Amino acid sequence: MRNKYLLIASGLVVVLAAMAFIAGWLFGSAKVPSAAPEAPSAPMLAAADDADAGPAGMQLDALRRGVPIGGEAVPPPLARVENADLKRVRAYPMQPPTIPHAIDGYQVDKNSNRCLLCHSRANAATFQAPPVSVTHYMDRDDQFLAAVSPRRYFCNQCHIVQTDARPLVANTFEDVDRLLNPPARN
Repeated sequence: MRNKYLLIASGLVVVLAAMAFIAGWLFGSAKVPSAAPEAPSAPMLAAADDADAGPAGMQLDALRRGVPIGGEAVPPPLARVENADLKRVRAYPMQPPTIPHAIDGYQVDKNSNRCLLCHSRANAATFQAPPVSVTHYMDRDDQFLAAVSPRRYFCNQCHIVQTDARPLVANTFEDVDRLLNPPARN
């Protein structure tokens, strides 16, 4: 009977939760929806417009994309993966390089890493692929390992493929070299 008080407390919690559920169900379903939904007042619309305004006053509606709540949106087409196999310029120091080819069907799990077939140090020359950086062979104490470190094993944590997707939000990023050395204006 050491757990007598625990059993009593658990029983009370279950009873209170059941009562709260039943009360919510009874009082929540008592409200009959009107035939026509009420239109929000003008001040509420203005406040919502100000809160959702994006750059240059554009309305950002990334979730619904202008579709009314009762409607169903047509999903945008999937972005096409750029498959140029060209090395891209990095935008900032220590940026992980992007993947310049499609990786559909690549298996990367605890038992297998398809990326290392071409990018391991042993096979990079054969496949003419850039080898994995030496930093991928270091553990958290900066000790070198014989194989790729487990914390660097899942490539898609840092490296991504490029697509032709249109950005949802405008981007004004400028490379640090461009900021330090702006182009000459004529």
